[in-house]
Amino acid sequence: MSEREELVETLDKHRGLLRRTVRDLTDAQAAERTTVSALCLGGLIKHVAAVEARWVRFMTGGAEAMRAGDGDPGGSGAAEEWAAQFRMVEGETLAGLLAEYERVARGTDELVRTLPDLDLAHPLPPAPWFEPGATWSVRRVLLHLIAETSQHAGHADIIRESLDGAKSMG
Repeated sequence: MSEREELVETLDKHRGLLRRTVRDLTDAQAAERTTVSALCLGGLIKHVAAVEARWVRFMTGGAEAMRAGDGDPGGSGAAEEWAAQFRMVEGETLAGLLAEYERVARGTDELVRTLPDLDLAHPLPPAPWFEPGATWSVRRVLLHLIAETSQHAGHADIIRESLDGAKSMG
């Protein structure tokens, strides 16, 4: 198996673990907060899809492309927009969020399979959590997406267990 296929397969494995946490839930259950955290299962699906889409834009176009589609990140509603990506808002359904996540995932997988070089790199956007002047390759971004997805799958497992006792990873 090629490196690309291993990366895609590993990312998809962790996506599957995250998706498993929401199986057989209603929209109301997916929107419910079950811990002191503001997180809900539908919000985690929504967040991970949005983050993956942002990093895919970064892979091909760098920091400027990454910010495209995020509205006005410095505007007065930025904090509210950031918080909204972690919850289900009126009109959103779990099925719709899962469909969007699937669309994003297929796009990521196709890009990874077709990019000429996983060493293609761009400077990271300025942010307190990035080393100033750091550059990430496509490969590094994929490793980050695997870690991010895996971490949120663990969060989702705790939320699901708190919701109805179901354990998706235990």
